[in-house]
Amino acid sequence: MPAYNAEATLARTLSELDRNVVDEVVLVDDASTDETVALAGRLGLEPISHERNLGYGGNQKTCYRRALELGADIVVMVHPDYQYSPLLVPAMASMIAYGEYELVLGSRILAQSPIARGMPRYKYVANRFLTLAENIVLAQKLSEYHTGLRAFSRSLLAAVPFERNSDDFVFDNQILVQALAAGARIGELSCPTRYQAESSSINLRRSIWYGMGVLRTSAQYRLHKHRLRRYAYLDIDPARRLNPAPETSADAAKPAAEESEPARTAR
Repeated sequence: MPAYNAEATLARTLSELDRNVVDEVVLVDDASTDETVALAGRLGLEPISHERNLGYGGNQKTCYRRALELGADIVVMVHPDYQYSPLLVPAMASMIAYGEYELVLGSRILAQSPIARGMPRYKYVANRFLTLAENIVLAQKLSEYHTGLRAFSRSLLAAVPFERNSDDFVFDNQILVQALAAGARIGELSCPTRYQAESSSINLRRSIWYGMGVLRTSAQYRLHKHRLRRYAYLDIDPARRLNPAPETSADAAKPAAEESEPARTAR
């Protein structure tokens, strides 16, 4: 749980986590100005507190670092502002536990109308535009890239150099393109969301800056993939890549041809 001023919603979010499935709850407070840390302690958590605000991406880095230290096999990020449903954590975790995916996204768009649930219309339009652009540039078919409800396998988090990502909101998109670079299989789950006064949100200026960062990240992935430019945060250790692409029939034929030549020579 990457937390910032979540005092009003933390207890409600925590109460909907199925503790028969969730072994550990990691809450990282990014220098909140309210009583988030004190409340977390009263609720039985052992929060990690940043002495200064490191940003949304910086908060996630601490969350994932700690989850890996605890030996978690599956890591689910849930915002403690109660915008995304904590009730979906078991379903998302099972999609990874059974080996179908390494990354699962809780989509606000899939099979529902986020506007009817309170998403500001300008945010919906921006979401649709950015998602279309990203699907084209990244050659994917996701319903959205901007959700704050995500589940990761341990192997994926260990494979991607997320520490190299931005400390700002574009971290979310950078870790997605890192997952693509690592060969991860990405699944989606329809997620009902709530837009309330207590839910966190960024202003218009920062939303525009975020959108520019999203487009830049997609372009960087394309350039890196085709070896036109190199970006360190997209360098994946070959030994940790997931699900290598299957060989084509032409590729499969090459080793056979190479092996047959020495055999003929031996004869």
